[in-house]
Amino acid sequence: MEQARTLAAAVDETRQWDRLMALAKIGAIPGDGVNRQALTAPDREARRLVIGWAREAGAEVSVDDAANLWLRLEGAEPGAAPVLTGSHMDSQPQGGRFDGIYGVVAGLEVICALRDSGIVPGRPLEVVAWTNEEGSRFAPGCMGSMAWAGTRPLGDFADIADAEGVRFADALATHLAAEVDLPHRPLGGRPHAYIEAHIEQGPRLEAEGFDIGVVTGIQGSRWFTATLTGASAHAGTTPVSRRRDALQAAVRAINALNLLMDDPADRLRFTIGSLVVEPGSSNSVAGRVRFTIDLRHPDGAILAARGDAIAAAVAEAAAPVAAIVEERFNAPPLAFDDGVLHSIRSAANVLDLRWTDMPSGAFHDAQLVAAVAPSAMIFVPSHNGISHNPAEFTTASQLAAGTRVLGSALLARARLPN
Repeated sequence: MEQARTLAAAVDETRQWDRLMALAKIGAIPGDGVNRQALTAPDREARRLVIGWAREAGAEVSVDDAANLWLRLEGAEPGAAPVLTGSHMDSQPQGGRFDGIYGVVAGLEVICALRDSGIVPGRPLEVVAWTNEEGSRFAPGCMGSMAWAGTRPLGDFADIADAEGVRFADALATHLAAEVDLPHRPLGGRPHAYIEAHIEQGPRLEAEGFDIGVVTGIQGSRWFTATLTGASAHAGTTPVSRRRDALQAAVRAINALNLLMDDPADRLRFTIGSLVVEPGSSNSVAGRVRFTIDLRHPDGAILAARGDAIAAAVAEAAAPVAAIVEERFNAPPLAFDDGVLHSIRSAANVLDLRWTDMPSGAFHDAQLVAAVAPSAMIFVPSHNGISHNPAEFTTASQLAAGTRVLGSALLARARLPN
């Protein structure tokens, strides 16, 4: 307990904030936003800045085959399985200054606080910056953590291209060539535990006056694409009664889905995020419409039941227009490790911070790491719940509080058995 307080006192709020603001200048866009895409020149520039700070703090730096960046502080027992923390450095095209990058800088600040306080953890501490978490340049996201965890082979992503036609494999090769001076390490590992710090990306902590969110798990997700095929026709000459209008069918289908997804408890998340109309002419009846469905819920049974009912609901509402619903992604709800969660709650209690248990509604690299090591997450408040937006904001003191809990929880997990 005393070491936890000593380490927390060594967390430098100003140093952490200044580093976040320095990184925010790399890829800066109007309105205090950031556009720093994975495996680009701004990404490499930001990484070099972090590498310099890590080396000043006495950390060893390395990179793996997926370009995941590793910062390692040795412990009293170098051969012991490390405790791991981190997040990502890439952003959305219209992103903010804190999403992802806070978790990397917070991990680095813990290394600095350990150095400044003279505390040597029992196990090594590693900070990782995962590659391409956002998936905004190369989809899907979380490529780096997926490849590291063995969820998908790195080669699966080779031919995925960005909007300019650049293949992921080529962008990765260019990036690794620019970091050839860094020591190389293989993909994979078996850390003792993983804790990821992140801004909440929602309004609950701020609205309810909590300092810390103890993230108990990540809600499940199912993604679908619906394709409705009717017949394109002339808008001025084709009687309405004889039309097979795919857009009108899509409107009926979406209304039916809204009824299917009704949830008085407001825990279910249902989104139509993209709608493409063909031929897309103002004087033509739509012949084909494609729209996406994003369904999320923390209860696996509800997620299964509502998701399984989508295809029939769309087909019935769209008739006589033909409808095909394809499922593109299915991730069941994930519960984080009880022992790691206990360490986070205990750290918040020792530091007299108000905390609450809560699920994450968004994906994070922790979801992939959890398959390999006991894992959990820490949330700090996000003003008005804004994220993936230049207006994203969390105060320096709120960020420092999260880092203090992170450091104390990591230190607890780094203790060696007696």
